[in-house]
Amino acid sequence: MAYRVIIPAAGQGKRMGAGKNKILLELNQLPIIIHTLRVFELDEDCEGIILAVNPQDEDEMKSLLDRHQITKVTSFVPGGKERQHSIYNALKQVRQEGIVLVHDAARPFIDKNLLRSLIEAAKTSGAAILAVPVKDTVKKATGKFVAETVERTSLWAVQTPQAFRFSILFEAYRKAEEDDFLGTDDASLVERLGKDVVIVEGSYDNIKLTTPEDLYFAEAIIRKRVEQ
Repeated sequence: MAYRVIIPAAGQGKRMGAGKNKILLELNQLPIIIHTLRVFELDEDCEGIILAVNPQDEDEMKSLLDRHQITKVTSFVPGGKERQHSIYNALKQVRQEGIVLVHDAARPFIDKNLLRSLIEAAKTSGAAILAVPVKDTVKKATGKFVAETVERTSLWAVQTPQAFRFSILFEAYRKAEEDDFLGTDDASLVERLGKDVVIVEGSYDNIKLTTPEDLYFAEAIIRKRVEQ
């Protein structure tokens, strides 16, 4: 099923400690953002990509797209102060019903099968997210003292992409702006509308590259995929 994808790529990536936007760092001789964009570039169902970027990165980003033959980026929008503001700027460019995905620029290991399952769930329900069951024991703390152990069988670690019917996601963002509400992800804004959000089980390989240590895991995932 056809879809469009919004990729907020304006973050500073301070936890990566790279001194520049982390998505421009190279992984296996390619910038992280190119790994991510290629997934959608090669997917025949992707009708277009909207990138939210810092103005100072736009020229470099356009050069990378030309160099690596990424043709599905239909527009650039300015990144906002928060990720949520960047995505709302991008949604205002969509203005067309259909399925819209939101995906982290620094999450390069999404695969086509997960995309299919996610989009099908969003088509049926209107809102769907990828997530994996939490594996570790989770503690709730007060300061540095354990307050309780949280029962983990109902806990999921949320990933992207997240997929929605455009009208639902746009209304969620409009309402959040009206209420001056800042959510933790796209689904949290949709939940405020009283809409059900379906969980599609994702993959533990679908990691977000946030800290330098994540790059070691990313290299291991690449090696595993080459060997398969």
